[in-house]
Amino acid sequence: MITKIKTFFSEVKVELQKCSWPWDPKERGFRKYKELSDSTVVVVISMVLLGGFVSFFDFVLVNVVHFFTRLH
Repeated sequence: MITKIKTFFSEVKVELQKCSWPWDPKERGFRKYKELSDSTVVVVISMVLLGGFVSFFDFVLVNVVHFFTRLH
């Protein structure tokens, strides 16, 4: 059982070394994470825009449905 666990973690370590990480190991400080922070900014801006888009059309559709259902 212990050998299986050790084998698993050694295989995980080998696979993780093959991965492409979103930071540059040659850089130092905050510049090391430039790609990671740029990607985070893109995701946050995209989510705000998508949330605004959905909220706007929800507001429009609620008012359109309310307008038509209010008429007798």
